[in-house]
Amino acid sequence: MNIGQAASASGVSAKMIRYYESIGLIPKTVRTESGYRVYSDHDVHTLRFIRRSRDLGFSVEQIADLVSLWQDRERASKDVKAIALDHVGMLERKIRELQEMASTLKHLARNCHGDARPHCPIIEELANDDAAAPPVKPDAKFGALGKAAAR
Repeated sequence: MNIGQAASASGVSAKMIRYYESIGLIPKTVRTESGYRVYSDHDVHTLRFIRRSRDLGFSVEQIADLVSLWQDRERASKDVKAIALDHVGMLERKIRELQEMASTLKHLARNCHGDARPHCPIIEELANDDAAAPPVKPDAKFGALGKAAAR
């Protein structure tokens, strides 16, 4: 099947399929004489595996490890479990960070009159150079905007 058919069958866009191939997450596919990519049912199955992994928020690096373990019939399930539990820890940290951000914004919104006057504690806090906000860390999945920008 061609890339469009593989995209439809797997739920992964053609652009992402090309990207996954370029970074080695999936092997380079066979091409026709005219240069079109040809995908097998096995390739589509792998793309579905990747899509489900991405849906659960695994990073590309983690997915590469999971694909490798999935294809290794001699794998130890403890290796898969370790990746999953590491990811759960990261998700729980992200949840705490998002809850803290929501709490801060709720507090600021409660203290904003929301009227026609220009005074606004939300704007004042955002403009406060002395605020103790943690630095934004680049995230593998969401880039330099940080983890919270994704949702």
